[in-house]
Amino acid sequence: MNATYRGPQDCPGIIPVFPLPGALLLPRGQMPLNIFEPRYLAMVDDALRTERIIGMVQPDADAGAAGGPPSLYGTGCAGRITQLAETGDGRYLITLTGIARFRVASELSAMTAYRQVEADFAPFARDFVARAGEEEVDREGVLKALRQFVDAMEVEVDWRGVEQAPNEALVNALCMMTPFGVREKQALLEAADLKTRADVLIALTEIEIARSGDDDGEPTLQ
Repeated sequence: MNATYRGPQDCPGIIPVFPLPGALLLPRGQMPLNIFEPRYLAMVDDALRTERIIGMVQPDADAGAAGGPPSLYGTGCAGRITQLAETGDGRYLITLTGIARFRVASELSAMTAYRQVEADFAPFARDFVARAGEEEVDREGVLKALRQFVDAMEVEVDWRGVEQAPNEALVNALCMMTPFGVREKQALLEAADLKTRADVLIALTEIEIARSGDDDGEPTLQ
């Protein structure tokens, strides 16, 4: 059944989470995932039987008790399973479509093999409004950062599609695809609004380009 999310009240208070370092999901963005671990196969099965919602949240390697599971960052993004395919060899290929960010209010002592949290969506009520704040984005700065990224990575880009993309889709897609580290990804996730996220993206790209030149002076992003 299709679902519409108009605000925090439409989201469940308890959600399963998939701790994955370097994985950034943002509202209305799409994240493909290859699910093969038994605990996460069970998570997908349970999600399909209920709200079809999974929270993406990065583990914090610098926190947590020794010998235990890594602590979670305090902010993640919930996504709805909008595509699913069975591979025939025990895996699921799914696509999560981002709904809204959430704060981890607490982690449950769950009986399931996967982790679950109490999710507070209220601090991110604006995430439910598509394209909110687009007019404030420095689009030219974002496009400049994209050109730097493309030159450094030597990748091909559909520039016609880029030019036609609304600011929200452009900024969020670039944030999700850029190969930044965990802390940088978390900074992009936690940006207060779309304008701030775009500004952080531009700054991170400029820093990385300046920092990671090779011996010939050609920039490379790792």
